[in-house]
Amino acid sequence: MTTLSLPSVRGKLTHNAPLAPLVWFKSGGTADWLFEPRDVADLQDFLAGLAPDVPVMALGLGSNLIVRDGGVPGVVVRLGKPFAKVENVDEVTLECGGGASGILVSSTARDNGIAGLEFLRSIPGTVGGFVRMNGGAYGREVKDVLVDCDVVIRSGEIVTLPLSELGYTYRHSDLTDGSIVVAARFRGHAGEPDAIQAEMDRISAAREASQPLRSKTGGSTFKNPDGGKAWELVDKAGCRGLAIGGAQVSEKHTNFLINTGEATSAELEALGEEVRKRVKDMSGVELEWEIKRIGRL
Repeated sequence: MTTLSLPSVRGKLTHNAPLAPLVWFKSGGTADWLFEPRDVADLQDFLAGLAPDVPVMALGLGSNLIVRDGGVPGVVVRLGKPFAKVENVDEVTLECGGGASGILVSSTARDNGIAGLEFLRSIPGTVGGFVRMNGGAYGREVKDVLVDCDVVIRSGEIVTLPLSELGYTYRHSDLTDGSIVVAARFRGHAGEPDAIQAEMDRISAAREASQPLRSKTGGSTFKNPDGGKAWELVDKAGCRGLAIGGAQVSEKHTNFLINTGEATSAELEALGEEVRKRVKDMSGVELEWEIKRIGRL
C-alpha cells in the first residue's frame, strides 16, 4: 500500500507506526498505517475513501491485546482526545466518546450521582473496546448498563445500534470487523457520590491486591469457562510462574501473562498456548483466549 492509495485526512496518519509503545505488553511490530482521526467526520471520510480490501481495526488503550511481531496489515485506528468526552444525557445516563477510559466514565458518573457504573473503573480500556467485547468485572458487564452505541462501519456510514442488536454474550458482540465504536450511552441509577466512591475504592483495592497491575501485562488472558475460573485451572495445571523467554505466567494471578523484560509477542503467545495445552491435558477444559492476538506472525 502506498501513500497514493490513502484518502486525505485532517487528523494524523503515520506509516510503519510502532505499536509496542501503545500496548500494555510493550511488545510487537508496527502498523502499516496508524490513523488518529480529528473527529467522527474525519474517520467517516477516510473509511469511505479507503479501498474496501484494506483491513481496518481500532486500538484503544492496548490492554487486551498481543500485537504479533510481524506487525499489523492495513490501518489501525486510534481514537484520541477528540473522542474522550463524557457528558450527561439525563440524571442517570452518560454519553461517552469511544476513546474515553473506564476510569473517566466511572468518575464522571460519581460526580453526577450516577451509581451502577463503578465496575467500569476496573476495566483497563476505552469505551470503544469494552463495548465491542462486552467487557466486565466484579459481577457486572457492559450489557447491564449500555443503552446504545454509535458505530462507524467499514463503508464510512455511521449507525446507532441499540443494546438488543449487539448480540452480546460473554466477552463477545456481533460487531463486524472494521467497525469502530465512536460513542456509547450508559445508564445507571441515582446514588450518593460518597457511596459510589466507596464502591470504586473497594474495587480498586481488590484489583490491587489480586492482580499484577505494576507489570507489563494484558489483563485477563483466558475467558472463564462455564461454571469455572480460568485462574484456578491454570494454577491446578502447575503453570504458576511458568516462563518462555521473557514471558511468564504471573505468580500473583495465574490468568495474567507478564512481560518480565524484553519478551517478544511470539513468546507471550507461545506461553499462552502452552498453558492452554497443560490445562486441557490436566482437566479436559479447552480455555479460550480473552486477549486478542492480531497481526502477522
